[in-house]
Amino acid sequence: MTNSDTLFCYVHPDRPTTLRCNRCERPICAQCAVRTPTGYRCRECVRSQQKKFDTAVWYDYLVAFIAAAIGSAIASFLVLIVSGFFFGLLVLFLAPGAGAVIGNLILRFIKNRRSRALFLTSAIGMVIGGLPALLIYSLPALLMILSGGFQGIGALLPAVWQVVYLFLAVPAAYTQISGIRIGG
Repeated sequence: MTNSDTLFCYVHPDRPTTLRCNRCERPICAQCAVRTPTGYRCRECVRSQQKKFDTAVWYDYLVAFIAAAIGSAIASFLVLIVSGFFFGLLVLFLAPGAGAVIGNLILRFIKNRRSRALFLTSAIGMVIGGLPALLIYSLPALLMILSGGFQGIGALLPAVWQVVYLFLAVPAAYTQISGIRIGG
């Protein structure tokens, strides 16, 4: 026996609920509710709100990818130069800064437009830009090790520093581009 005042989820009409979307006022069940800082909303309202923040145009993806790849390629080859000094420890300090610089350059090229897919495209561009330097220095060392001419782990250190660079620079660039702020 159902009461005439009982609300049912607009997506799942068989589920009684007491929740309403705080934007459109439609009844929603716990499975359909999305918690926001201002209360619960239905998925449609959340999607429509997020679309307002996606301002990227189609060519931004291409520009961001190319800028990220070129910036990361340049930084990767600089890492190879720096990795000879102080056993490469400078990479630990310089890679996040390089990522932030690359992120700022990308933002300038795309005129501060934003989209989650654009941020991911930039990160993928940075990884692809860093791959040539990684391959140039890791393949000869790996071939030497596989052929039995093991020269110790020192032969792989340039490749290790490239991985460290990518591990530190890509998230730094991503946070710069996406506008994520860490701390207060």
